[in-house]
Amino acid sequence: MTIPQIPTGSNLPVYGYQIVHVYPHDAKAFTQGLQYLDGVFYEGTGQVGQSSIRKVEVETGKVLQQRDVPPPHFGEGITVWKNDLLELTWQTHVAFVYDRTTFEPKKKFSYPGEGWGLTHDGTNLIMSDGTSELRVLDPVTFVEKRRIKVTAAGLPLRELNEVEFVKDEIFANIWMTDYIARIAADSGKVTGYIDLRGLLTSAERARTDVLNGVAYDAKGDRLFVTGKWWPKLFEIKLVRKGG
Repeated sequence: MTIPQIPTGSNLPVYGYQIVHVYPHDAKAFTQGLQYLDGVFYEGTGQVGQSSIRKVEVETGKVLQQRDVPPPHFGEGITVWKNDLLELTWQTHVAFVYDRTTFEPKKKFSYPGEGWGLTHDGTNLIMSDGTSELRVLDPVTFVEKRRIKVTAAGLPLRELNEVEFVKDEIFANIWMTDYIARIAADSGKVTGYIDLRGLLTSAERARTDVLNGVAYDAKGDRLFVTGKWWPKLFEIKLVRKGG
């Protein structure tokens, strides 16, 4: 991990957090994608043989509905687009489209490279692949329209993982860190970082993997975060550091 993967020495704004509420989260869920919609979470989990798509009750963490993803696929980011739920896979170069209500498979698309995170801006899908570029895709055909080159202080910001569209920004987990980058959707420039260190205790972190999972409730203006194998999911408010 090298600068500017984390904001060491950066003069970009850094935001901390205030915990609003703590919810239970399935500690066996290797969270790859998370979205809040119509009062529930949609969640995608990873690991070969353990991957799934889920509908989850917010207050209890109870899995209301689940469809397992068979090997050799390693489930990655998800997003709900109208009546569909779309899911990426890590290295098998295929995206699955399910019926949002029944989770029944409808179709699939192929793509080059790896699949990491997935969200949408109301018009296009936005996909991360672990590099410093975000792919902008047609939500119906999955055809790539263009790419957003993400830069922080003029340098490429790599390892962009789970992504969530928040107002006019893209929030992206930076893999293997406790930071989220706030990215201007039009320019790809990082406008600030969110420092989420300390959400879990040291003992809790010893049994978990990295921060991953960002969901935004647009109607309620609520932000949720969790991680891979985390036992908790947090509703947070952002607080700018240093004033």
